[in-house]
Amino acid sequence: VSDAPGCSMIALLHTGAAKFPQNLLPRARQAVCSLLPAGVLKGYSSIVSRKLASHGFGASMAAMSSFPPQRYHYFLVLDFEATCDKPQIHPQEIIEFPILKLNGRTMEIESTFHMYVQPVVHPQLTPFCTELTGIIQGMVDGQPSLQQVLERVDEWMAKEGLLDPSVKSIFVTCGDWDLKVMLPGQCQYLGLPVADYFKQWINLKKAYSFAMGSWPKNGLLDMNKGLNLQHIGRPHSGIDDCKNIANIMKTLAHRGFIFKQTSKPF
Repeated sequence: VSDAPGCSMIALLHTGAAKFPQNLLPRARQAVCSLLPAGVLKGYSSIVSRKLASHGFGASMAAMSSFPPQRYHYFLVLDFEATCDKPQIHPQEIIEFPILKLNGRTMEIESTFHMYVQPVVHPQLTPFCTELTGIIQGMVDGQPSLQQVLERVDEWMAKEGLLDPSVKSIFVTCGDWDLKVMLPGQCQYLGLPVADYFKQWINLKKAYSFAMGSWPKNGLLDMNKGLNLQHIGRPHSGIDDCKNIANIMKTLAHRGFIFKQTSKPF
C-alpha cells in the first residue's frame, strides 16, 4: 500500500457513505481529497465513485464535481402571467401560476406546480392578453381563485419539504415585477396575506448581469442569446418562461456562478 493514512481515509468514506447525510457528502469528499497525495487520489477516485454510486450518491456527486455548491438547497423558479391590455387594465390579475423546484446541487428540475387562475375583476381575457400569453378564455374559466391557488401552493410547499426550517430555498424570477409588484398588489386588493416565503427572491436579470457583465434588456431572449442557449417554448408562457429561467440558471451554475438573494427585505 503506497499511502496507508490515505487508504484509511478512503475506507472511512466508503463505509460511512450509507449513513452520511447526503447534503454533507460534497464537503467530506472535498476535505478527504485535499489531504490525499495526487497518486493516491488518482488511484482510488474510480473506487470512491463506484462505492458512492452503490449508495445512490453517484449522480449528485458527479454533478457536484462540475460546479461549486450553491447557498440554497432549492431554487423555486416562478413566472406569472396576468390579465393585460393596451392601455393597461387595472387591477391586473394573475392567470397562470407556475413554479419549478430546482435542486441546488444538481440544478435539475425535481417537481412542478402549475395552475391557471380565474380572474374575478376582469373575468374576460382581452384579445391582446391571449395573443401575448397564449392563454385562451377556456383555460381560466372555472379555475380556482387566487386565494385557492395560494392555499394549494402552500400545500405543495409542505409536501415538497420546503417549509422545513432546515431547508434553504428561495424564489427566482425574471425581474422584480412578479413578487415585488404583481403578487403583493393583487393580494392587497383582495385582502389576502402574502406568505413570508414570497418576500425574498433572486432577480435572474441581476444575477445574469453580475455573472456576464451586461444587462439583459430583453430579458430571457438576451440571456439565452448571451449564453448560446435555444429558447424553450413560446415567450410569455409562464411555464415555458420558468423552463428557460431554470436552463439559464443551470448554465450559469456550471460556469461557477453562485446565486444570491437580490431583493431587499420587506
